[in-house]
This record gives sequence, C-alpha cells and structure tokens, in this order.
Amino acid sequence: MQRTNTSRLSAAQIHTVVTLGFCGLVSAADNWFVSPALPAIAQTLAVAPTAAMVILTAYMLPYGALQPVCGAIGDAVGRLRLLRVIVLGLCAGTLLCAVAPSLAVLVLARVVTGCFAAGIISVSQAFVGDAVGPECRAGAVGILMGITFTGQGLSAGLGGILTDLVGWRAAFAAFGALAFAAWLGLSTLREPALAPGAAAFGQAESPEAAEVPSSAPGSAAPGVPDAPSSAASAAPASSQPLQPVAPAANPVVAFFRNALDIFFGPRRAVFVLALATGILFLGTYGFMGTFLSEVCGLSSTAAGLLMMFYGVFCLVGGSLSGALGARRGLPGVIAIGEVSGIAAAVLLAVAAATSSWLPALGAAACLGLGYILVQPTLVTLSMEADPERVGLCTGLIGFGVFAGGGVGSMLGGTVLAAGGYLGLWLVVAALLLVQLIVSKRVL
Repeated sequence: MQRTNTSRLSAAQIHTVVTLGFCGLVSAADNWFVSPALPAIAQTLAVAPTAAMVILTAYMLPYGALQPVCGAIGDAVGRLRLLRVIVLGLCAGTLLCAVAPSLAVLVLARVVTGCFAAGIISVSQAFVGDAVGPECRAGAVGILMGITFTGQGLSAGLGGILTDLVGWRAAFAAFGALAFAAWLGLSTLREPALAPGAAAFGQAESPEAAEVPSSAPGSAAPGVPDAPSSAASAAPASSQPLQPVAPAANPVVAFFRNALDIFFGPRRAVFVLALATGILFLGTYGFMGTFLSEVCGLSSTAAGLLMMFYGVFCLVGGSLSGALGARRGLPGVIAIGEVSGIAAAVLLAVAAATSSWLPALGAAACLGLGYILVQPTLVTLSMEADPERVGLCTGLIGFGVFAGGGVGSMLGGTVLAAGGYLGLWLVVAALLLVQLIVSKRVL
C-alpha cells in the first residue's frame, strides 16, 4: 500500500482504517454487551446474578494479560497475519458462548474469546501506523479509535435489545456473525511492505542484500576491517583457536525481562495507576447492568440504552482530551478524569439510595468521560518509559487496565455481598479519591 506525503488519507488508506476499525468495534462490542445481559444469563443457567459476574472476569483477565504478548507476536510474524488468526478466534469463541449449556462452559468460552480478542485493538493501531506513515498517523488512529468507541457505546444498548427480543444466546450469535464479517474484511487488506515481520510472509531479500561480500582485502563493508593477509589467515580452520559462541537469548525470557524492567522501572507509577483505573472504572462499569436491573427495575433494553451514555461520553472526552492536555498538562487531564469518576460513583450511590435510574444516567456519562480522559493519557505517559519498546509499553497499559477490570469484578462482588450496592459505590468513590490524591503526587 502506498504512503502519501500529504496530511490527507488516500481511498485505500481510509479502507484500511475503516476495516480495522470495524474489527475493533466488534471486539469492544463483544466485551461490553454482556453486562446488561447478565441477569438473563443467570436466570437461564440457574445461578445467582452475582455468580454470573465471573463471566466478565473470564474475558477481561486474558484480554488484558495478553495484550503485550500480542504486540510482540505481531512484530515477529506480521500484523495482518496475526489479525486474521485472532479475529477468527474471536468469532469461534463468541459462537461457542451462544451454545454453552452451563456457567462453567460459558466461562471457558469467554476465556477463549478474551485470549483471541486481546491483540485486536493494539495490533490494529500498529498496522494503521505502518500503512499510512507518520505524517497521517495521528488522524488515522483517531478515526480507528472513534469507530471502536462507537462499538463500545452502542453495544450495551444493542445487547440489551437483542437479549429482550430474542435472548442472550441469539445476542452472542449475532456478535459472532459480526466477527466473521470482520474476518472477511481482513481478506481485502495487504501487509504494508515495510511492516515488521514482512520477511515471514515469504518475501525474498534482494540479490544485493543476499550477496556475500568478497573476502579480498579492501572489499569489506564500511566500518569492518579488512581480513588479515598474514599466513595465519590462510591456515586451516583446525589450527585456529575455537571462539566461544554466545547462546541466543531466549525470546520468552527476554520478553518477560523487558516487561518487568519497564513495569517496575522509573515510570512504574504510570502502570500502577493503569491497574487502579481498571479496577475502579471498568470494575464499576461491569456492575452497572445488574445494578440497573436489580435496584432500579430496568429491563435489559432500558439498562443497555442508559449505559450507551458511557460510550457517547467516551467520544466526547476523546475530542476534548487534546485541548485539555494543552491547557493543563497530561497529569491535569488524568486528575479531571478521576474527579469525573468520583462524580459517577457518588451519583450511583444516590441511585442506590433512591432506587431511581435518573442519577445513574449521569453516572454513565461521568464514568465514560472519566475513563477516556485517564486511560489514553496513561498510554501517552507510558511511551516515555522505553522509547525503543513503545509497543510493549502501551501493551502493558492495556494489561494493567483490563486485568485490573477483571480483578475489580472479583473484589466488587465481595464488597457487594458485604454491603450491597450502596456500600459498593461508596467504596469506589473513596478509592477514586485516594487515586486522585496519589496521582497528583506521583505524576
């Protein structure tokens, strides 16, 4: 695919961005539509709604944990090749969810789905960067994430409507069909010529690159000394002393060493804040569907439509973050997002005390605004941790956020059992206040 030297995207580049954006939309929708469907899933499988919440954890833990791994694999084997595999796996896992006969099988299917979905957004971002070049990268990635957030916002409402009309199994089947359509769309793309891993696709090196340089004096490559012309150089190999050969680094060991060095390095506060963001923001969002059903008395459709405000305000916050960053700096953007999160938790506590859905409407908006101001800003800050491994740095942010979301679902269930929804939202508000104070000190 040709790269342009202008700030405008060509038709082929727009096709690439939209195709990959649709893949991101499907992966986001597959994750977020489950929350308003939890009460119906629990009723069908004859389990308590709090027990069914393990479905959220089963998806988000592998989804977060494997993001850095997917980034490294994409660098090695080619991003498009990896995308074709993981989008097809997302399709298969989602269809398996539709026919799961028990909670145990459904949890297993969600684990499989989360493993495949883990790299779709991060690998797509890197692919778009390869395809359009640095001069158009910011605009192209903005379009990509705009499409993805649209899927996140609409999925809750669409999932709730499908659950009420045709059941949660049909909802899973519908999203599986969308994943298959996304996989078909990938067949229209080609790997950019300069993308990492291009050699793995069987592209031969040029004859000049493969040519072996002559061993005659004066023919060595620049910077490489000529071979000595002494008699020793002509001696048989058996007369030369054997030189020890350093063993090749184990790629798995190297990956974990680099990841740990970055995560616990000088910028560790950024990654710890990403983990806290996942626990509090995504953990809160995961409980909202069941809360709106059990406490506010909303149907799956009504709960899903209300939660669409989360996605709408993700889009609003994304459009505001650049201007806020220019005026207040990146730590200031994070602080505003955390204040918005506190407001969401307080509004949810009011909704729990009054059994009214109106405060929850504002809570969904504040939660989406807060999340989109905090998470991408942490991604930007993480790039300074190791400029030579930016993909790994951003993948570690994804790991922290989504693994934290899975942990938040588990911890939230414990708090919910002990203090009810009112206690849960008050604890979230208090912890977000602590995060705000800590982030202002460490950033």
